[in-house]
Amino acid sequence: MKYRNNDKGFTLVEIMIVVAIIGLLAALAVPGFVKARKQSQGRRSLNDARQEDAAIDQWAVETGQTDGMTVNTTGATTYLKTAWATNDVLGNPYTYGNVGTQQVQISAVTKTALANVGIDWGPY
Repeated sequence: MKYRNNDKGFTLVEIMIVVAIIGLLAALAVPGFVKARKQSQGRRSLNDARQEDAAIDQWAVETGQTDGMTVNTTGATTYLKTAWATNDVLGNPYTYGNVGTQQVQISAVTKTALANVGIDWGPY
């Protein structure tokens, strides 16, 4: 009886090298994904605040509000195409000031959580 010597399988060393390469690639990619996710969350919060600020401006002009008056988010809601977001992406509440000054503010907790990802919060 003849036995054949088939070299069709992988050795343990070859498999370990492939696993090590995959692990190295994952270790390099994961921080990039985390940063991209934080940037996306920060931009979403900033865009929501900008839209609400613009809606408050439109509401104030059309209803004759002057600087320093209290912001009425219920009245300003009609100037948004989407629902009024009282909380940002991380679940922290937006704060509302007076007409003309700090109308919409993003939570300091959100700004801290999304720090160092290149978001310029501007006046928000």
